[in-house]
Amino acid sequence: MSSRPVVAVLDYGSGNVHSAVKALVAAGADARLTRDRDLVLEADGLVVPGVGAFEAVMGALRAHRGGDLIDRRLAGGRPVLGICVGMQVLFERGVERGVDSEGLGEWPGAVTQLEAPVLPHMGWNTVRPDAGSRLFAGIENERFYFVHSYAAQRWELDVQPPFPAPSLTWCDYGEPFLAAVENGPLAATQFHPEKSGDAGIRLLANWIDGLGAATV
Repeated sequence: MSSRPVVAVLDYGSGNVHSAVKALVAAGADARLTRDRDLVLEADGLVVPGVGAFEAVMGALRAHRGGDLIDRRLAGGRPVLGICVGMQVLFERGVERGVDSEGLGEWPGAVTQLEAPVLPHMGWNTVRPDAGSRLFAGIENERFYFVHSYAAQRWELDVQPPFPAPSLTWCDYGEPFLAAVENGPLAATQFHPEKSGDAGIRLLANWIDGLGAATV
């Protein structure tokens, strides 16, 4: 019997899911691409990938009741990791090509277009994690792979004690934007760990290593 943590990768019609599954396996998880509601709720960790337009990803999530599944996991303190647009939809709103779309609302604020000379922001970039980040432990100075034109450019959640402050990781492309957030059981990356080579596998392994502690 495998002792690897079970990680469900939410299969709601987003692209790029198979590379995410392969990367999670390489990082030490028993990763399963699934839309089975019970498995999504009971797995040690849930990964929400996302590729494409904010509005389209939200429509696909609604069709599979993805928001409800994420809410229920978080209410029980069970870890969730959003990737790329899977991070963006965690915010209240996304404004893309003049379309203002409602997000999942786990965090306040809007995802908007980057102010940069060339879009999309495509390729490798360094990031600036908070001291004490668990996701970036041992890889604070590595580069990660981005493909996006939109991002959350402000952090608006005011966390009061006794709740711990979230760990925020920033990146610069034209202006600063959030590259990753660690907020209790909910974490997310704007970049693609599954396309970020050894550093991306290490980041996923760091997240997987924390699943047991989070779900005990």
